[in-house]
Amino acid sequence: MHELSIVADLFTIIEEQSRQVGAKRVTKVRVLIGELSGVVPELFRTAFHSYKKGTIADKARLEIKVTRVKFKCHGCGQEIKTGDISSPDFSYACPFCGSKEVELISGRDLCLEKLEIET
Repeated sequence: MHELSIVADLFTIIEEQSRQVGAKRVTKVRVLIGELSGVVPELFRTAFHSYKKGTIADKARLEIKVTRVKFKCHGCGQEIKTGDISSPDFSYACPFCGSKEVELISGRDLCLEKLEIET
């Protein structure tokens, strides 16, 4: 479960940011997890709740936003938001022009989007 090591790194950031602004506690943490990031949101949530005990974020609420896969077609310039990437009908070809020359522009993200703190 690599989610635990990711959460450990997240808490390094949370604690550093909290220290910089003199926070007493963190009340909310929002993360973006891309569909292709390799991170399972429910495992991430479980790891977060286990790891937060005894930290500045002990009572923090975790909010996870899953970012969908989005491509830009080099053939026609369209941005393509995909449906369910686990569907057997999923294709990396542009539905507008059929080109397979597409660039992934979102969906691999994994980032801390927001911290809410009390000072």
